[in-house]
Amino acid sequence: MSFFLTPRLAWRYLISKKSHNAVGAISVVAIVGMSVATAAMICVLSVFNGFQDSIGERLDRISPDILVTPAKGKVFSDADKIADKIKKLEFVAAATPTMTDNALAIAGSHEMPVTLKGVVNEDYNKVVELCSILLDKEQNSPSSASYASIGAASALHIYPGDNLVIFAPKRHGRVNMANPAASFITDSIFIGHIFQSNQKRFDENLVITDYGTVADLLQYDTEASAIEIKLNSDADPEKAVSRISDLLGSSFTVKDRARQQETDFRMIQIEKWITFLLLFFILVIASFNIISSLSMLVLEKRNSLDTLRALGMKKELVGSIFFWESIFVTGIGGASGIVVGVLLCLAQQKYGFIKIYGDPDTLIMKAYPVAVEYSDILLTLLPILIIGFVTAGITSAYARSQCHS
Repeated sequence: MSFFLTPRLAWRYLISKKSHNAVGAISVVAIVGMSVATAAMICVLSVFNGFQDSIGERLDRISPDILVTPAKGKVFSDADKIADKIKKLEFVAAATPTMTDNALAIAGSHEMPVTLKGVVNEDYNKVVELCSILLDKEQNSPSSASYASIGAASALHIYPGDNLVIFAPKRHGRVNMANPAASFITDSIFIGHIFQSNQKRFDENLVITDYGTVADLLQYDTEASAIEIKLNSDADPEKAVSRISDLLGSSFTVKDRARQQETDFRMIQIEKWITFLLLFFILVIASFNIISSLSMLVLEKRNSLDTLRALGMKKELVGSIFFWESIFVTGIGGASGIVVGVLLCLAQQKYGFIKIYGDPDTLIMKAYPVAVEYSDILLTLLPILIIGFVTAGITSAYARSQCHS
C-alpha cells in the first residue's frame, strides 16, 4: 500500500500551491533547465548524424562500395584476372581495375601537379555515379570523355572541349641532365567534362581519363593500383569485405566506403561524443537546481512531514516521498526535452529554417542537416536516469534528516 501512497503524495506536493512563490518558481526553473539541456543534446547529436549522412551521400557518388588496393607497393599485376574473379561473387554488381598516380598537367601557360586516374569508362560508370556530379551534363557523351575536377579546371583555366597535356616521368632508364624533357612521357587528352563531388581530396586536383592512356604514360601493362567494386543493393558491406579478403588473401587491403574515409568519419564521431560529454555536464549542473528546489520543498513541507510522522509513517517512507518527487521532476524535464528536441529536428529536416551562413556559391548545403536516430534518444535517457536517481537519493536522505524522531 505504501508503494502507491508515496508516489501520490509526491505528485500532490509537486502540483500543489506553494506558500512561498519562490519555491514554485525554482521548481519550474529546474524542470525547464533539464528540458532545455536534454533538447539541446538531442538536437546536437542529430546535427552530427546529419553531417555524417551528408558525407556518406556525397561519397556514394564518387567512392566505390568496396576498394581493393595492394597491401604493399603501389600496383599489382594481373588486374583484369583478379577483377574477373571478384565479379563471380554473387553479391558483386560490377568490378573494374583503376590506375592512379601523380603527373604534371599543362594547359596553355598554366600548369599544376595532378592526380591522374585511369579508368575503363564503360565499367567505371557502373561502379560510381560520376555522371551525377558533372557540371556540364549536356556536353559530350560521358562514356567517351576525360573528366577534370573543379579544382584542376579552375587552376588550369580549362573548360569542356579543351586539351590537356600530361607529363609523367619514365619509370625505366636514367635521367638525362642534358635533356630533362626526354625523361618524361607526354600525351594529350581531351577534357569532355568538369565534375564537382564536394569532397576536397577529389575536387582539388583529380583528372580521370582512359585506363589505356594512363597505363601507357606510366609504362604499365597488366598492372593496376586498385580494383573498385559496386555491390548489389541488398549486399552487406561488412560481409562483402570479409568474403573478398578471404578470396584475395593477405596481399590485398579491402575497405568499405566508411574505411576509405575513416579519418573524416572518426573526426565526426570524436566531435559528437565530446559534445555529448559537454552537454552531460550541463545536465549535471541543471541537477543542482533540482536538488536545491526539492530541498526548499522539504523545508516548506516540514510541518506536513511532522504530521505524517505523528500518524506513524516511518522516516524511510517520508524519504521515499521526496525520492519520487525528484524522479517526477527529472522525468518531466527529460521527457519534455526529448519531445521538444525531436520536434525541432523534424522541423529542421523538413523546412531547414536554421541556415548555414556564407557564400552561397561555395556552400555545399544551405541549412544544417539533421538525422534523428533512436539510439541517440536511448543514449540521452541514460544520463537523465543517472541524474534522476542520484538527485532522488540525495533529496530522500535530506528529507529523512529533517524528520523529528
